[in-house]
Amino acid sequence: MKAYAKLVNNGLEAVGVVNDLHRQGYGEKEIYVLAHETERTSHLADAFDTNTVGIAEEGMFDAMANLFRSRGDALRSKIESMGFSSSEANMYESELDKGKVLIMARH
Repeated sequence: MKAYAKLVNNGLEAVGVVNDLHRQGYGEKEIYVLAHETERTSHLADAFDTNTVGIAEEGMFDAMANLFRSRGDALRSKIESMGFSSSEANMYESELDKGKVLIMARH
């Protein structure tokens, strides 16, 4: 199952996308936020009452492996665990490197 994804430039744009997803019928547990920095990801997820990609989405093996991966490799793994291809994950991760935020959703 492939998830919806949208890159945004900042928290203000992210809030608009999250609100749109709620209007489209996505629940709080079905919306995920991902930023390059772990702390920023957690802060945004808390602020928007959304999820972060974790063990439930990645599986135990990938979640454990991410502890030993570079941040870029870990981000690509998280994005792929949401149903995106390797090339899509590479593209999204390169945008996260530039400071963008990735909003994902799946039913």
